[in-house]
Amino acid sequence: MIWLILVTILAYLFWYLCVRPMNHFAKMGVKQHRPLPFFGNHLKMIFRQQSFLEFIEDAYNYFPGSRYGGVYQFTAPILFIKDRDLARQLFVKDFDHFTDHRNFFSVEGDPLAAGNLFSLKGQKWKDMRATLSGSFTGSKMKNMFLYMNETAENFVSHFNDKKGDLVEIEFKDAFTRYANDVIATTAFGITMNSMADPENEFYLMGRKTTDVSGFVNILKFFGGFVTPKLFKILKIRLFSDDIMNFFKIIVNQSIKFREEKNIVMHDMINQLLEARNGLKQVVKPQEKTILDKGLLLKEPPHIGKFMNLTNDDITAQAMVIFFAGFDTSSNVMCFGAYELAINKHVQDKLRKEIRETHKSNNGKLTYESLLEMKYIDMVVSEILRKWPPTGGTDRVVTQPYTIEPLTPDESPVHLKVGDVLFFPIIGYHRDPAYYSDPLKFDPERFSDENKESIPSYAYVPFGVGPRSCISTRFSIMEVKVILYHLILNFEIVPTKASKIPVKLVPYSIMPSSKGGFWFGLKKLSNKVK
Repeated sequence: MIWLILVTILAYLFWYLCVRPMNHFAKMGVKQHRPLPFFGNHLKMIFRQQSFLEFIEDAYNYFPGSRYGGVYQFTAPILFIKDRDLARQLFVKDFDHFTDHRNFFSVEGDPLAAGNLFSLKGQKWKDMRATLSGSFTGSKMKNMFLYMNETAENFVSHFNDKKGDLVEIEFKDAFTRYANDVIATTAFGITMNSMADPENEFYLMGRKTTDVSGFVNILKFFGGFVTPKLFKILKIRLFSDDIMNFFKIIVNQSIKFREEKNIVMHDMINQLLEARNGLKQVVKPQEKTILDKGLLLKEPPHIGKFMNLTNDDITAQAMVIFFAGFDTSSNVMCFGAYELAINKHVQDKLRKEIRETHKSNNGKLTYESLLEMKYIDMVVSEILRKWPPTGGTDRVVTQPYTIEPLTPDESPVHLKVGDVLFFPIIGYHRDPAYYSDPLKFDPERFSDENKESIPSYAYVPFGVGPRSCISTRFSIMEVKVILYHLILNFEIVPTKASKIPVKLVPYSIMPSSKGGFWFGLKKLSNKVK
């Protein structure tokens, strides 16, 4: 009898916790894909059969002809927004109802993961966004360009000094070192050369910080979203003690040195220190880029507010910039190298423009000349379209909202506070309704003649609305600078180790190639001097 009662209780708990939640969207009258108890629509990812990027693309295609549809991240319901006009309505026009990202980790349990710009909510996010915007003004970008350019020159010199006409490298390793050095300089004020010093602690800690592959890390990553309260109780954190202590020490020492020596550096830490010291700075709107046309909401001018920033607050912001720059930017570079290697005609045309620019500037790359280059902008834009830095982005309902029906098969969707919406970037970027032959790498999509035909919100590699990526211009410039120097000095060619076509690592949160990004750098015999 006791066993029967126990089995009944367990069966009820299983139904209540694992089966009942899978009916959330059906009750709302929203189409949903077939979820499994507990796993939802994530079974393939958990058992290493699908990457997160592929999951998002599949989920986007679950509901053909629908403006939205429901999927489940384990037991957490996520409303996928498929319609561009609806996305604009929700994430731009009615942004005040969807101001936050999902809870990730609690501030008490994991202050560095929960206290950064991505995780902050409400007024704290607005104040921090306003403060950090000053780090990416035109003048600051020009200063950062000097650091990037020097880092890229060191990167290329390292391989030029290698013996032989062909140097085979694994680009993921190489580009994370370049990204590491750029971020170390521009965010932390630390000069680094990870090619000459491959085992430096900053790089090794960076790799550890951004490792979100493997079964345990995937569960930890998604678990922080799905059950943040449980993670708080169990004191599970995204970053281990050694990672947190390392970056705290780096930032604390840097702040102490600057304040004692009265040193001003053109980096993000200095921007945050100015905010803490009450220095006010007018932040201008973002300059017009190819991402405009209403695709990104321009930020109005605002004055940086004095904030009671602690050193931990500053560390958290530096870490999120590091996390984004180290992994996402290097991924874009890797897929860019892959596409250039297998599309020789694109690489040759890019090299022609680079050589012309190099000659016209007496063998030097300048910030102004890089901005004037049209074809490299087209190439980078197409890389970001086919291989966006992140497959999508979420928003949390912060005020009750109703999506009104537009078609006969729709019902009013009443969203309550805490509900989660998802904007599937990769779905839009690879939708044949917006791009003919979307898997073809074709920079001409972004020529002056063609780019105006791209529908609004069909090209959104850095997200939409006020919570779009704050470092868009920084990331684009970082990719352009390294491609400039690489293509000027080498031809990127496939080798026997190259994986063509690329197959994504099925257990990785961030997109990566199974078997790595192995390609050759073939030294050019007719270099431009």
